[in-house]
Amino acid sequence: HIAVMLMVDMSDSTKGWINEAEREALILLSEALNTLGDRFAIYGFSGWTRTRCEVYPVKRFGEPYDEDAKGRICGISARDYTRMGAPIRHLTRILAEQEARTRLLITLSDGKPDDYDPAYRGEYGIEDTRQALFEARLDGVHPFCITIDEQGPEYLPHMYGAANYALVADVARLPAKVSEIYRRLTS
Repeated sequence: HIAVMLMVDMSDSTKGWINEAEREALILLSEALNTLGDRFAIYGFSGWTRTRCEVYPVKRFGEPYDEDAKGRICGISARDYTRMGAPIRHLTRILAEQEARTRLLITLSDGKPDDYDPAYRGEYGIEDTRQALFEARLDGVHPFCITIDEQGPEYLPHMYGAANYALVADVARLPAKVSEIYRRLTS
């Protein structure tokens, strides 16, 4: 059995075309996961300093993938910043509670960790995210990142490991590539 947590970047930089591609990718992947019978949840995340790290339940484990869930996916919109450490820790706890042989935490993002708080930008944000991912692995969760950030290869191997991320250079190809990447991860 597989349990999949899709963690979706809802930072302000995803406004417009990127947010539209994320939603389309989520619908396609949700259709595939539903057909395969894999249990999955979708949460968006955004943040504004350490006092406001937010996750937005789109589809929880145990909830059906139905018209309401599709409506919530279509309602995903850009918010604040890409503060990743706290959401990874929170969503890992939810995922770790799932009965499953394999637990995947798949992050869909357009860039590296960032925040309004200048102390979180750069190295601190990357190291906080890396530590949260390390903790997730200790809890039996396999993290993976799908990004459209062309600078991703500069920081993602340090955060996720060399084989645990995929760069999709063309945003328009994101929906098709996400399903292909999922097939690779689970086969």
